Amino acid sequence: MLFLKGDEGQGMVEYALVLALVAVVIVAILSVFGPRVGNMYSRITYGW
Repeated sequence: MLFLKGDEGQGMVEYALVLALVAVVIVAILSVFGPRVGNMYSRITYGW
């Protein structure tokens, strides 16, 4: 397989983009479900 000059860093950039996308998804999920999970643990801890 032939590689163009400057192609070496392409894989690292792709991994960084995937990692950034995963981080954004995790932050979005935590912002939506975070309060619910916190309330659930509070009810379990305090027995309400």
